[in-house]
Amino acid sequence: MSETPPEMSNPQLRCIEPSCSHGYDINEKIYTCPACNGLLDVAYCFNDLDPEEIKDVWRLRRLSNAPIDASGVWRYRELIPFVSDYSQVVTLKEGNTPLFDGPRSASYAGLRNLTFKHQGMNPTGSFKDNGMTTGATQARVLQARTVACASTGNTSASMAAYAAAAGITAAVFVPGGQIALGKLSQSLEYGAVTLQIDGDFDTAMKLVIELSRETDLYLLNSINPFRLEGQKTIAIEMLDQLDWIVPDRVVVPGGNLGNVSAIGKAFKELFNAGFIRRMPRLTVIQAKGANPFVEMLENKQDHLTPVTANTLATAIKIGNPVSWKKALRALAWTNGDFAEVTEEEIADAKAMIGRDGIGCEPASAATLAGIKKLVDSGKIDKDETVVAVLTGNLLKDPAYTIDYHSGELIDPTNNQKISSQFANPPRKVPANKEQLKAILSL
Repeated sequence: MSETPPEMSNPQLRCIEPSCSHGYDINEKIYTCPACNGLLDVAYCFNDLDPEEIKDVWRLRRLSNAPIDASGVWRYRELIPFVSDYSQVVTLKEGNTPLFDGPRSASYAGLRNLTFKHQGMNPTGSFKDNGMTTGATQARVLQARTVACASTGNTSASMAAYAAAAGITAAVFVPGGQIALGKLSQSLEYGAVTLQIDGDFDTAMKLVIELSRETDLYLLNSINPFRLEGQKTIAIEMLDQLDWIVPDRVVVPGGNLGNVSAIGKAFKELFNAGFIRRMPRLTVIQAKGANPFVEMLENKQDHLTPVTANTLATAIKIGNPVSWKKALRALAWTNGDFAEVTEEEIADAKAMIGRDGIGCEPASAATLAGIKKLVDSGKIDKDETVVAVLTGNLLKDPAYTIDYHSGELIDPTNNQKISSQFANPPRKVPANKEQLKAILSL
């Protein structure tokens, strides 16, 4: 990584609160505005960019074997120009996630066509890798010795891997008994100090924020604005893969709301810099048992009221999302939309995505469930071009899948079994060739 970065376009940390807008040095170890405690953006000026020329550069980099070009995040480094020395970049060749057509899922939702952007194809199996490469890089720039996060699973797995790659100690705070084993196993395997907190995600988040402010611990949750710089490349890569034909709508699950915030920031920057002529309509979907953002929007409130989260979709089991103000801004920029979905709707949608040969973790399937609900209500037209972001891999939570297809999945909001409309249970059969032929119609 010997390439010399171009002169940076005045990057700084800037408060997003309109009444404040204070700016800070790019390398200050802060996560919120010291003046008003508002969330921070990594802000740039992109006035001198030539969009068509840069699009060609990005395409050519796909042919390069240099690690920084092989990354589906750092390939787009002109739009994340906060690093002055590329030798500091920590990469596992993240990004490069495919677009899949989902014809059965489209039919299920009532659309003519549906495309999935599958972030579960990342190195550790979730979209968190897009943000962790930039977050871990900034940690290295700041010479951090220990990085930390609170997590329902995916963040901890990703941070542990990138900390290992960077040679930095990782400490993960997970809610005890509320993390899928597939995700917990990753943190353990990558060598992270794994701390199971007596409480939920929001309890763990409160503790890790306080420790990061009182010690040298470097926080890598999505309140860290450098995390969202990597996650915004999900949108840039998506448009690159679509030959810069902007879809009508992009749908994402909503947990801590970092993804919708990052993707919205990307669309706004791309539009302002002339890369696209219109912005797609961002749509965020939450589980009914973890829906504080949707509740705020439905009730037309100006402030989010935390809830006690209760959903099997553990990746979005968050009752007090840190990034809600950035997510609200993203929906305002894109004339965005929202919906909430039940546990059964998520479970059936997940099974339908599987019928397209794709597969995802439960939180990802909230997208398809939400699309179906919005089509049924007339808020999405059947002819819209829609991209749904799948955030995590099927193998992140295999027990959920087995329970669904075995008819044993319990809805935590009512303690009733989910009906499993598309169950495909294993069948016990005799070791008899003639009976097997009959079963398989051979």
